[in-house]
Amino acid sequence: MSSPEIDPTCGVAHGSPAEQATDRVLVAVFVSPVSAHLVRYGADLGFRTVLVEPDAARRSETTADVVVGGFDELDDGAAGPAADVVVTDHHRDELGVLLRDALARPVRWVGVMGNPRHEGPHVAALAALGVPPEEVARVHRPIGLDIGSRTPPEIAVSTLAGLLADRAGRSGGFAHAR
Repeated sequence: MSSPEIDPTCGVAHGSPAEQATDRVLVAVFVSPVSAHLVRYGADLGFRTVLVEPDAARRSETTADVVVGGFDELDDGAAGPAADVVVTDHHRDELGVLLRDALARPVRWVGVMGNPRHEGPHVAALAALGVPPEEVARVHRPIGLDIGSRTPPEIAVSTLAGLLADRAGRSGGFAHAR
């Protein structure tokens, strides 16, 4: 008896080798509880992980593939068209400078964590650095899927799910195209 033909998507769920997207790069900015989960889960999802942390004393707190102090230390492979940049702390003094530097690179996507009910501090920080409004508008906020996430692991899952949906051109909801 021959085995039934398995849909490739179903095959992945049952342990068939998945096509690995080796060009995906996740750049987490700042060491934080959320960035720790982003790096861990991002690696599981096939992202090459990068952490940008200007504070050298905090850089050892990560398992990212690449750890640097700023975007100027990254090549276009790590901060190019395949890179998704997620700023995980909007209270840091370096916020404006690092966002400006990220926006100057050909990255695919840039987002800042934060409460959507308040204007993000990145807007004023980027304006003070002379970043044009159309560049400031490239920064996504809020980020991730609206799943009611509250804890760092939940925020990381929400963020990564949103990035995967965006890459696939999907809305990220439960409605599926037929």
